[in-house]
Amino acid sequence: MAAKVKAGAAPYTAGFAKLTANRHAQSGWTANPQATVYRGAGSPQNYAILYNDIHAAYQNALRAHVSGDTAHADAAVAILSAWSAKLTSVEGSADRFLAAGIYGYQFANAAELVRDHDGFELERFQKMMREVFLPLSDDFLVHHNGAYVTNYWTNWDLTAMACVLATGIFCDDRGAVDRAVEYFKNGAGLGSIKNAIPVVHDDGLAEWVEAGRDQGHALLGIGLMGTFCEMAWNQGIDLYGYDDSRFLKGAQYVAKWSLGGDVPYTANTRKKGAINGWSGSETASEAAGVDPAMMRPVWAMIANHYTKRRGLDASYVTQIAAKAAPEGGGGDYGPTGGYDQLGFGTLAFTRDRGEVGASSSPTPTPGGAASERRPRLPPAAFAGWRVRVRVGRCGR
Repeated sequence: MAAKVKAGAAPYTAGFAKLTANRHAQSGWTANPQATVYRGAGSPQNYAILYNDIHAAYQNALRAHVSGDTAHADAAVAILSAWSAKLTSVEGSADRFLAAGIYGYQFANAAELVRDHDGFELERFQKMMREVFLPLSDDFLVHHNGAYVTNYWTNWDLTAMACVLATGIFCDDRGAVDRAVEYFKNGAGLGSIKNAIPVVHDDGLAEWVEAGRDQGHALLGIGLMGTFCEMAWNQGIDLYGYDDSRFLKGAQYVAKWSLGGDVPYTANTRKKGAINGWSGSETASEAAGVDPAMMRPVWAMIANHYTKRRGLDASYVTQIAAKAAPEGGGGDYGPTGGYDQLGFGTLAFTRDRGEVGASSSPTPTPGGAASERRPRLPPAAFAGWRVRVRVGRCGR
Protein backbone atom coordinates (compact mmCIF):
# COMPACT_ATOMS: atom_id res chain seq x y z
CA MET A 1 0.00 0.00 0.00
CA ALA A 2 2.79 2.39 0.88
CA ALA A 3 4.49 1.82 -2.46
CA LYS A 4 1.27 2.22 -4.42
CA VAL A 5 0.30 5.43 -2.63
CA LYS A 6 3.80 6.85 -3.04
CA ALA A 7 3.61 6.09 -6.77
CA GLY A 8 0.23 7.82 -7.04
CA ALA A 9 -1.47 4.64 -8.25
CA ALA A 10 -5.25 4.34 -8.46
CA PRO A 11 -7.37 3.37 -6.62
CA TYR A 12 -4.95 3.36 -3.68
CA THR A 13 -4.60 7.13 -3.66
CA ALA A 14 -8.37 7.58 -3.44
CA GLY A 15 -8.53 5.05 -0.63
CA PHE A 16 -5.73 6.78 1.27
CA ALA A 17 -7.38 10.17 0.79
CA LYS A 18 -10.54 8.71 2.30
CA LEU A 19 -8.51 7.59 5.30
CA THR A 20 -6.62 10.83 5.88
CA ALA A 21 -9.85 12.85 5.67
CA ASN A 22 -11.48 10.87 8.49
CA ARG A 23 -11.48 12.68 11.82
CA HIS A 24 -10.45 9.47 13.60
CA ALA A 25 -7.22 9.19 11.59
CA GLN A 26 -5.62 12.24 13.18
CA SER A 27 -2.62 11.95 15.49
CA GLY A 28 -4.11 14.42 17.97
CA TRP A 29 -6.91 12.02 18.98
CA THR A 30 -7.13 11.63 22.76
CA ALA A 31 -8.49 8.42 24.28
CA ASN A 32 -11.26 8.37 26.87
CA PRO A 33 -10.92 4.92 28.49
CA GLN A 34 -13.61 3.53 30.77
CA ALA A 35 -13.37 0.87 33.47
CA THR A 36 -16.68 -0.67 32.38
CA VAL A 37 -18.32 -0.48 28.96
CA TYR A 38 -22.11 -0.83 28.84
CA ARG A 39 -24.29 -1.66 25.86
CA GLY A 40 -28.00 -2.39 25.90
CA ALA A 41 -31.29 -1.03 27.19
CA GLY A 42 -31.47 -0.42 30.92
CA SER A 43 -27.78 0.32 31.32
CA PRO A 44 -25.84 3.61 31.26
CA GLN A 45 -24.68 3.04 27.70
CA ASN A 46 -21.22 4.35 26.90
CA TYR A 47 -20.07 1.93 24.23
CA ALA A 48 -19.83 4.69 21.62
CA ILE A 49 -16.79 5.99 23.51
CA LEU A 50 -15.13 2.62 23.01
CA TYR A 51 -15.83 2.17 19.33
CA ASN A 52 -14.75 5.70 18.48
CA ASP A 53 -11.44 5.13 20.24
CA ILE A 54 -10.94 1.74 18.55
CA HIS A 55 -11.46 3.25 15.12
CA ALA A 56 -9.11 6.10 15.96
CA ALA A 57 -6.45 3.58 16.99
CA TYR A 58 -6.98 1.46 13.89
CA GLN A 59 -7.03 4.35 11.46
CA ASN A 60 -3.95 5.99 12.95
CA ALA A 61 -2.08 2.69 12.87
CA LEU A 62 -3.10 2.06 9.27
CA ARG A 63 -2.11 5.59 8.30
CA ALA A 64 1.29 5.12 9.96
CA HIS A 65 1.99 1.98 7.94
CA VAL A 66 1.15 3.71 4.67
CA SER A 67 2.76 7.09 5.34
CA GLY A 68 5.64 6.10 7.60
CA ASP A 69 4.67 8.90 10.00
CA THR A 70 5.44 7.56 13.47
CA ALA A 71 3.24 10.20 15.11
CA HIS A 72 0.22 8.18 13.98
CA ALA A 73 1.66 4.95 15.34
CA ASP A 74 2.37 6.72 18.63
CA ALA A 75 -1.23 7.91 18.72
CA ALA A 76 -2.55 4.39 18.16
CA VAL A 77 -0.32 3.00 20.90
CA ALA A 78 -1.46 5.71 23.33
CA ILE A 79 -5.13 4.94 22.68
CA LEU A 80 -4.76 1.19 23.01
CA SER A 81 -2.55 1.41 26.08
CA ALA A 82 -4.99 3.75 27.81
CA TRP A 83 -7.76 1.18 27.41
CA SER A 84 -5.72 -1.85 28.42
CA ALA A 85 -4.72 0.01 31.60
CA LYS A 86 -8.33 0.70 32.63
CA LEU A 87 -10.97 -1.56 31.04
CA THR A 88 -12.08 -4.44 33.26
CA SER A 89 -15.51 -5.49 31.98
CA VAL A 90 -18.18 -5.27 29.30
CA GLU A 91 -21.70 -5.20 30.74
CA GLY A 92 -25.32 -4.58 29.80
CA SER A 93 -28.26 -6.47 28.37
CA ALA A 94 -27.84 -9.25 25.82
CA ASP A 95 -26.22 -6.54 23.71
CA ARG A 96 -23.10 -6.95 25.84
CA PHE A 97 -22.33 -9.99 23.70
CA LEU A 98 -22.47 -7.84 20.56
CA ALA A 99 -20.16 -5.32 22.20
CA ALA A 100 -17.67 -8.00 23.21
CA GLY A 101 -17.73 -9.56 19.75
CA ILE A 102 -17.53 -6.48 17.54
CA TYR A 103 -15.16 -4.43 19.63
CA GLY A 104 -13.11 -7.45 20.61
CA TYR A 105 -12.23 -8.43 17.05
CA GLN A 106 -11.62 -4.79 16.13
CA PHE A 107 -9.39 -4.19 19.15
CA ALA A 108 -7.27 -7.21 18.23
CA ASN A 109 -6.85 -6.02 14.66
CA ALA A 110 -5.94 -2.49 15.70
CA ALA A 111 -3.43 -3.75 18.27
CA GLU A 112 -1.87 -6.17 15.78
CA LEU A 113 -0.83 -3.21 13.64
CA VAL A 114 1.33 -1.78 16.43
CA ARG A 115 2.23 -4.86 18.44
CA ASP A 116 5.95 -4.29 17.73
CA HIS A 117 5.88 -0.51 18.11
CA ASP A 118 7.92 1.08 20.88
CA GLY A 119 5.92 1.56 24.05
CA PHE A 120 3.10 -0.84 23.25
CA GLU A 121 2.17 -2.91 26.30
CA LEU A 122 1.65 -6.19 24.45
CA GLU A 123 1.22 -8.53 27.41
CA ARG A 124 -1.17 -6.17 29.16
CA PHE A 125 -3.27 -5.85 26.03
CA GLN A 126 -3.33 -9.62 25.54
CA LYS A 127 -4.47 -10.01 29.15
CA MET A 128 -7.35 -7.60 28.52
CA MET A 129 -8.38 -9.52 25.41
CA ARG A 130 -8.28 -12.87 27.21
CA GLU A 131 -10.10 -11.69 30.33
CA VAL A 132 -12.60 -9.08 29.12
CA PHE A 133 -13.60 -9.99 25.56
CA LEU A 134 -12.86 -13.66 24.92
CA PRO A 135 -14.93 -15.14 27.80
CA LEU A 136 -18.12 -13.37 26.72
CA SER A 137 -17.77 -14.45 23.09
CA ASP A 138 -16.85 -18.02 24.00
CA ASP A 139 -19.80 -18.22 26.39
CA PHE A 140 -22.23 -16.88 23.81
CA LEU A 141 -21.31 -19.53 21.27
CA VAL A 142 -21.88 -22.25 23.87
CA HIS A 143 -24.93 -20.97 25.76
CA HIS A 144 -26.49 -18.24 23.59
CA ASN A 145 -27.46 -16.22 26.65
CA GLY A 146 -29.70 -19.03 27.91
CA ALA A 147 -31.87 -18.91 24.80
CA TYR A 148 -32.66 -21.38 22.05
CA VAL A 149 -29.73 -21.53 19.70
CA THR A 150 -31.76 -20.00 16.85
CA ASN A 151 -33.15 -17.15 18.97
CA TYR A 152 -30.32 -14.90 17.83
CA TRP A 153 -29.85 -14.00 14.19
CA THR A 154 -26.71 -14.78 12.20
CA ASN A 155 -24.74 -11.63 13.00
CA TRP A 156 -24.81 -12.37 16.75
CA ASP A 157 -22.88 -15.59 16.23
CA LEU A 158 -20.55 -13.99 13.71
CA THR A 159 -19.48 -11.19 16.05
CA ALA A 160 -18.60 -13.77 18.72
CA MET A 161 -16.83 -16.01 16.20
CA ALA A 162 -14.77 -13.07 14.92
CA CYS A 163 -13.74 -12.12 18.45
CA VAL A 164 -12.69 -15.66 19.37
CA LEU A 165 -10.67 -16.05 16.17
CA ALA A 166 -9.02 -12.62 16.33
CA THR A 167 -8.15 -13.03 20.01
CA GLY A 168 -6.75 -16.49 19.35
CA ILE A 169 -4.51 -15.09 16.62
CA PHE A 170 -3.41 -12.03 18.57
CA CYS A 171 -2.68 -14.03 21.73
CA ASP A 172 -1.15 -17.02 19.92
CA ASP A 173 -3.90 -19.26 21.34
CA ARG A 174 -4.33 -22.16 18.92
CA GLY A 175 -7.25 -23.54 20.94
CA ALA A 176 -9.30 -20.39 20.42
CA VAL A 177 -8.51 -20.40 16.70
CA ASP A 178 -9.60 -24.03 16.43
CA ARG A 179 -12.85 -23.38 18.34
CA ALA A 180 -13.77 -20.53 16.05
CA VAL A 181 -13.00 -22.45 12.85
CA GLU A 182 -14.91 -25.51 14.05
CA TYR A 183 -17.95 -23.35 14.83
CA PHE A 184 -17.78 -21.79 11.36
CA LYS A 185 -17.99 -25.27 9.85
CA ASN A 186 -20.30 -27.10 12.24
CA GLY A 187 -21.74 -24.72 14.85
CA ALA A 188 -25.35 -25.13 15.92
CA GLY A 189 -26.23 -21.45 15.69
CA LEU A 190 -27.17 -19.32 12.72
CA GLY A 191 -23.61 -18.04 12.27
CA SER A 192 -22.17 -21.32 11.02
CA ILE A 193 -21.88 -21.28 7.27
CA LYS A 194 -24.57 -23.81 6.41
CA ASN A 195 -27.06 -22.11 8.73
CA ALA A 196 -26.18 -18.61 7.55
CA ILE A 197 -26.39 -19.78 3.91
CA PRO A 198 -28.94 -22.62 4.04
CA VAL A 199 -29.99 -22.92 0.37
CA VAL A 200 -27.64 -23.13 -2.62
CA HIS A 201 -29.00 -22.71 -6.15
CA ASP A 202 -27.63 -24.04 -9.42
CA ASP A 203 -27.13 -20.51 -10.78
CA GLY A 204 -24.30 -19.80 -8.37
CA LEU A 205 -26.36 -17.89 -5.82
CA ALA A 206 -26.99 -19.08 -2.27
CA GLU A 207 -29.59 -17.59 0.05
CA TRP A 208 -28.34 -15.52 2.98
CA VAL A 209 -30.80 -16.28 5.78
CA GLU A 210 -30.75 -12.77 7.26
CA ALA A 211 -31.98 -11.33 3.96
CA GLY A 212 -35.37 -12.27 5.39
CA ARG A 213 -34.76 -9.80 8.22
CA ASP A 214 -33.41 -6.58 6.66
CA GLN A 215 -30.65 -5.26 4.43
CA GLY A 216 -28.53 -3.59 7.10
CA HIS A 217 -28.12 -6.74 9.16
CA ALA A 218 -27.46 -8.84 6.06
CA LEU A 219 -24.66 -6.47 5.04
CA LEU A 220 -23.28 -6.63 8.57
CA GLY A 221 -23.24 -10.42 8.35
CA ILE A 222 -21.49 -10.45 4.99
CA GLY A 223 -18.85 -8.11 6.35
CA LEU A 224 -18.32 -10.21 9.46
CA MET A 225 -18.08 -13.52 7.60
CA GLY A 226 -15.71 -11.97 5.08
CA THR A 227 -13.51 -10.69 7.89
CA PHE A 228 -13.60 -14.11 9.54
CA CYS A 229 -12.54 -15.80 6.30
CA GLU A 230 -9.74 -13.28 5.74
CA MET A 231 -8.33 -13.73 9.24
CA ALA A 232 -8.43 -17.51 8.83
CA TRP A 233 -6.85 -17.34 5.35
CA ASN A 234 -3.83 -15.59 6.77
CA GLN A 235 -3.38 -18.39 9.28
CA GLY A 236 -3.27 -20.90 6.43
CA ILE A 237 -6.93 -21.93 6.78
CA ASP A 238 -9.07 -21.61 3.65
CA LEU A 239 -12.65 -20.88 4.66
CA TYR A 240 -13.28 -18.67 1.63
CA GLY A 241 -13.26 -21.85 -0.45
CA TYR A 242 -14.95 -24.08 2.12
CA ASP A 243 -17.86 -26.19 0.86
CA ASP A 244 -17.33 -25.28 -2.80
CA SER A 245 -16.93 -21.56 -2.04
CA ARG A 246 -20.28 -21.39 -0.30
CA PHE A 247 -19.50 -17.94 1.08
CA LEU A 248 -18.91 -16.57 -2.42
CA LYS A 249 -22.37 -17.79 -3.43
CA GLY A 250 -23.92 -16.12 -0.40
CA ALA A 251 -22.03 -12.89 -1.04
CA GLN A 252 -23.13 -12.89 -4.69
CA TYR A 253 -26.74 -13.29 -3.52
CA VAL A 254 -26.55 -10.37 -1.08
CA ALA A 255 -24.76 -8.21 -3.63
CA LYS A 256 -27.37 -8.84 -6.35
CA TRP A 257 -30.22 -8.25 -3.89
CA SER A 258 -28.62 -5.06 -2.52
CA LEU A 259 -28.22 -3.73 -6.05
CA GLY A 260 -31.98 -4.10 -6.51
CA GLY A 261 -32.04 -7.45 -8.28
CA ASP A 262 -34.65 -10.15 -7.75
CA VAL A 263 -33.54 -13.09 -5.61
CA PRO A 264 -35.35 -16.19 -4.35
CA TYR A 265 -35.91 -16.77 -0.63
CA THR A 266 -36.97 -20.07 0.89
CA ALA A 267 -39.25 -19.61 3.91
CA ASN A 268 -37.25 -20.01 7.10
CA THR A 269 -38.71 -20.57 10.57
CA ARG A 270 -36.56 -20.09 13.64
CA LYS A 271 -37.43 -21.00 17.20
CA LYS A 272 -37.26 -18.15 19.66
CA GLY A 273 -37.27 -17.81 23.42
CA ALA A 274 -35.47 -18.90 26.54
CA ILE A 275 -34.70 -22.46 27.54
CA ASN A 276 -37.14 -23.40 30.34
CA GLY A 277 -38.91 -20.11 29.71
CA TRP A 278 -41.08 -18.52 27.07
CA SER A 279 -40.91 -19.83 23.53
CA GLY A 280 -42.24 -19.01 20.13
CA SER A 281 -41.26 -18.96 16.49
CA GLU A 282 -40.81 -16.52 13.66
CA THR A 283 -40.96 -17.19 9.93
CA ALA A 284 -39.29 -15.11 7.25
CA SER A 285 -40.99 -15.90 3.95
CA GLU A 286 -39.31 -13.52 1.49
CA ALA A 287 -36.30 -11.31 1.09
CA ALA A 288 -36.80 -7.91 2.65
CA GLY A 289 -36.91 -4.71 0.66
CA VAL A 290 -33.64 -2.92 -0.08
CA ASP A 291 -32.27 0.54 -0.61
CA PRO A 292 -29.67 0.30 -3.42
CA ALA A 293 -27.99 3.40 -1.98
CA MET A 294 -27.21 1.66 1.32
CA MET A 295 -23.52 0.89 1.56
CA ARG A 296 -21.16 -0.61 4.09
CA PRO A 297 -17.40 -0.98 3.57
CA VAL A 298 -17.44 -4.76 3.20
CA TRP A 299 -17.05 -5.52 -0.49
CA ALA A 300 -13.47 -4.77 -1.61
CA MET A 301 -11.98 -7.53 0.53
CA ILE A 302 -14.39 -10.16 -0.81
CA ALA A 303 -14.17 -9.06 -4.45
CA ASN A 304 -10.38 -9.00 -4.47
CA HIS A 305 -10.05 -12.39 -2.83
CA TYR A 306 -12.26 -14.23 -5.27
CA THR A 307 -11.46 -12.39 -8.49
CA LYS A 308 -7.77 -11.54 -7.98
CA ARG A 309 -6.38 -14.19 -5.64
CA ARG A 310 -8.42 -17.01 -7.12
CA GLY A 311 -9.40 -15.77 -10.57
CA LEU A 312 -13.07 -16.64 -10.11
CA ASP A 313 -16.11 -14.86 -11.48
CA ALA A 314 -17.94 -12.75 -8.92
CA SER A 315 -19.94 -10.39 -11.11
CA TYR A 316 -22.38 -9.00 -8.55
CA VAL A 317 -19.75 -8.63 -5.83
CA THR A 318 -17.47 -6.88 -8.32
CA GLN A 319 -20.25 -4.48 -9.32
CA ILE A 320 -21.14 -3.51 -5.79
CA ALA A 321 -17.48 -3.17 -4.77
CA ALA A 322 -16.96 -0.72 -7.63
CA LYS A 323 -20.08 1.18 -6.56
CA ALA A 324 -18.83 1.36 -2.95
CA ALA A 325 -15.34 2.57 -3.83
CA PRO A 326 -13.42 4.20 -2.36
CA GLU A 327 -14.43 2.51 0.88
CA GLY A 328 -14.19 4.50 4.08
CA GLY A 329 -14.46 3.38 7.67
CA GLY A 330 -15.87 4.35 11.04
CA GLY A 331 -17.18 7.90 10.87
CA ASP A 332 -17.93 7.79 7.14
CA TYR A 333 -21.26 5.96 7.20
CA GLY A 334 -23.49 7.64 9.72
CA PRO A 335 -23.67 7.37 13.50
CA THR A 336 -23.69 3.57 13.85
CA GLY A 337 -23.32 1.38 10.75
CA GLY A 338 -19.86 2.53 9.77
CA TYR A 339 -18.34 1.35 13.04
CA ASP A 340 -19.25 -2.33 12.68
CA GLN A 341 -16.45 -2.85 10.13
CA LEU A 342 -12.92 -1.49 10.14
CA GLY A 343 -13.26 -0.56 6.47
CA PHE A 344 -10.86 1.12 4.02
CA GLY A 345 -10.92 -1.94 1.79
CA THR A 346 -10.15 -0.03 -1.42
CA LEU A 347 -6.81 0.97 0.09
CA ALA A 348 -6.14 -2.26 1.97
CA PHE A 349 -7.32 -5.05 -0.30
CA THR A 350 -6.95 -3.91 -3.91
CA ARG A 351 -4.48 -6.23 -5.64
CA ASP A 352 -3.30 -7.21 -9.07
CA ARG A 353 -4.64 -10.45 -10.50
CA GLY A 354 -2.56 -13.42 -9.50
CA GLU A 355 -0.92 -11.65 -6.58
CA VAL A 356 -0.29 -13.77 -3.47
CA GLY A 357 -1.80 -17.20 -3.84
CA ALA A 358 -4.13 -16.79 -6.79
CA SER A 359 -4.11 -20.39 -7.89
CA SER A 360 -3.94 -22.24 -4.62
CA SER A 361 -5.18 -22.19 -1.07
CA PRO A 362 -2.91 -21.69 1.92
CA THR A 363 -1.83 -24.93 3.51
CA PRO A 364 -2.22 -25.11 7.28
CA THR A 365 0.12 -27.06 9.51
CA PRO A 366 -2.09 -28.97 11.94
CA GLY A 367 -1.44 -28.81 15.67
CA GLY A 368 1.53 -27.39 17.47
CA ALA A 369 2.26 -24.14 19.18
CA ALA A 370 2.34 -20.83 17.37
CA SER A 371 6.07 -21.05 16.83
CA GLU A 372 5.65 -24.47 15.19
CA ARG A 373 2.92 -23.37 12.81
CA ARG A 374 3.18 -21.61 9.49
CA PRO A 375 4.38 -18.10 10.46
CA ARG A 376 1.23 -16.13 10.85
CA LEU A 377 0.09 -12.90 9.35
CA PRO A 378 -1.79 -10.41 11.49
CA PRO A 379 -5.59 -10.76 11.90
CA ALA A 380 -6.43 -8.07 9.38
CA ALA A 381 -3.56 -9.28 7.20
CA PHE A 382 -4.26 -6.89 4.40
CA ALA A 383 -3.43 -8.25 1.00
CA GLY A 384 -0.87 -5.76 -0.21
CA TRP A 385 1.29 -5.77 2.90
CA ARG A 386 4.58 -7.59 3.05
CA VAL A 387 5.71 -8.99 6.35
CA ARG A 388 9.02 -9.77 7.98
CA VAL A 389 9.01 -13.23 9.48
CA ARG A 390 10.11 -14.03 12.97
CA VAL A 391 9.52 -17.05 15.13
CA GLY A 392 5.91 -17.61 16.04
CA ARG A 393 4.45 -14.56 14.41
CA CYS A 394 4.93 -11.90 11.83
CA GLY A 395 5.17 -8.16 12.32
CA ARG A 396 4.95 -5.28 9.91
